[in-house]
Amino acid sequence: MNPRSRSASTTEREQQILDLLAGVESLSVGELSRKLGVSEATVRRDLSSMAGRGLLHRYHGGASLASPTASEQLFSDKENLLSEEKRRIAQAALALIEDNDRIYLDGGSTTLYLARLLERRHGLTVVTNSLMAASLLMESGHHLVLVGGEFRALSRTLVGPLTAPILKNLSFDKAFMGTLGFTLARGLSTSDPAEAFTKRLVMRRAGQVILLLDHSKLGVNSFISTGDAQDVDTLVTDAISDTFRTQLEEFGTKVIIA
Repeated sequence: MNPRSRSASTTEREQQILDLLAGVESLSVGELSRKLGVSEATVRRDLSSMAGRGLLHRYHGGASLASPTASEQLFSDKENLLSEEKRRIAQAALALIEDNDRIYLDGGSTTLYLARLLERRHGLTVVTNSLMAASLLMESGHHLVLVGGEFRALSRTLVGPLTAPILKNLSFDKAFMGTLGFTLARGLSTSDPAEAFTKRLVMRRAGQVILLLDHSKLGVNSFISTGDAQDVDTLVTDAISDTFRTQLEEFGTKVIIA
């Protein structure tokens, strides 16, 4: 094998290692060796090289991803990131909505893309804590319900315990949720405890929990958990590793690639 071929093979194997580690706490050298079909010595060399470049955390006997922690951006900044991917996710999510459904729209830039498409459906009941979504839907002809609560400027949503008196008396066919981060180990997470409170309450009131997120949120943790990975009935995303997808499907989660 010439040096160029060897380099390409190593690069492919490193990507496989990152895919295998995505969404799990860690994998041992032995597990990686079996999954990759190479010797443990080769795995150790790869892990040492990748750890030196900050791609993962190396410990005695195995490795884990150097998991990033999500910090929240201004809503206007988030809306312009990965806009084409978010449009595709919203289109795929719209296909899950039928006329006369009762749906919940969470705050977030991807769910806002979905709100823009709801004119293609009829007779919806739309419950939301997003003032941005509400402003788009106020003349839509759909039955619009806003939850009360404390205004959170960063996400332009109504959140916290004051949302409970309304939400605890409602139920939804489908709740379309956003998140700052999503891993198998910690599930959904966000940066604000009041927002987490409202998200957890909504997910308990929904017949189906449908998570909309672009690939940048996968394998990322934020400050506070809002639900377990097993709570998600359907994930709609633009890209996901085969390993992450397989593990989610083992939980019973349907994965849709937009």
